[in-house]
Amino acid sequence: MRSTTPLSNAGLATLLAALSMLGPFSIDTYLPAFASIQTSLHASSIEVQQTLTAYMLSFAVMTLWHGALSDSFGRRNVVLVALVVFAIGSFGCASAHTVHYLWVFRIMQGVAAGAGMVIGRAIVRDLYEGAPAERLLSMVTMIFSIAPAIAPIIGGWVVYHSDWRTIFLLLFVYTVLLLIACYRYLPESLPMEKRQAFNVDFLWNSYRDVFKSPGFHFMAGTIACNFAGLFLFISSAPAFITQHLKLDAQSFGWQFIPMVGGIFLGSLVANRLAGRLKIARQVAIGFGFLITAASVNLIFHFFSAPMLPWSVVPIFFYAFGMSIVFPGATLMVLELFPHIRGIVASCQSASVTLLSAFVAGVMAPALDHSVLSLALGQFGFALTALILWYAGRAYYRGRSAAGHPTT
Repeated sequence: MRSTTPLSNAGLATLLAALSMLGPFSIDTYLPAFASIQTSLHASSIEVQQTLTAYMLSFAVMTLWHGALSDSFGRRNVVLVALVVFAIGSFGCASAHTVHYLWVFRIMQGVAAGAGMVIGRAIVRDLYEGAPAERLLSMVTMIFSIAPAIAPIIGGWVVYHSDWRTIFLLLFVYTVLLLIACYRYLPESLPMEKRQAFNVDFLWNSYRDVFKSPGFHFMAGTIACNFAGLFLFISSAPAFITQHLKLDAQSFGWQFIPMVGGIFLGSLVANRLAGRLKIARQVAIGFGFLITAASVNLIFHFFSAPMLPWSVVPIFFYAFGMSIVFPGATLMVLELFPHIRGIVASCQSASVTLLSAFVAGVMAPALDHSVLSLALGQFGFALTALILWYAGRAYYRGRSAAGHPTT
């Protein structure tokens, strides 16, 4: 096994966050370029929107496999291969001259982009447990939160001063630099003796056990629905910013800076609470902010037209609450099957991404005609997540009282 330069906790968190940033960079950076892409490639608005859907669907399908591959071939090896694939896809997007070619290379990006996020969580749990793992996960989220803030701003700036293809060339350069950094510094956290055989029977039984587990569906569904409530506004950003708030393509920061500020501060609070409060108490605090923010958003837009800053304030508090819920709920999912954490991380990430793809391809186009509709959709997701969380808690208590495994 190749030795790498040792990293501090902060260094490892930074590297894992940089890997996770590929996802938001792939989505948020090119959102301001939708109109430019439509004109340049002579495509319809729906065809351009489908470049996002194609990315999300391929991302979701492949996240089911990143963890399984890393359980068999090692965490580091899979990350390095994925970065090479993503770099090729990014260069292909920059070279595309029809929207159909753009779909193909966006699929290639989607196939590779989730590796860092999925495998990063498995690496954290390989190396740490309990409160230290929760702190490192929240630290990764804090650093990662920079991406959704700067990505649309960079994208708007590039579209204004250059061409939409430059966005994908910048992604190519970022990926190459990240590949070099991972080759030098990313540790291999899964030794050979702990790797699982890569065969059909083992994979079938592992995926079957995970997807048959009510505990997995409750906890993974909690995370997925919470994020879907936020992603509904992310995928509707072009309409939200330019049509409803009447701003230009360089003004995406009005939406994304409050959102990222909420993610950063919520992750900071989660980091400080780790080990001081029980996970259930921490999650309850997070849901208090989530439900309140979604309710205020719905009530405000029922009585008022969209306006700054009131239309973006609830996004801050929603993201804040979501980030407090995330580390504890994620650790509970990963603890369901300790011997196949990579597969569990894959399944959990896939559930988030599949729901996000549905939001981007179906719900956002259906609801982005008004901010009130978007607020109603967000409230529905937050309420569903709350119900799933408490249903999961009741299920766990019932299984424990009966002396049965929680899975």
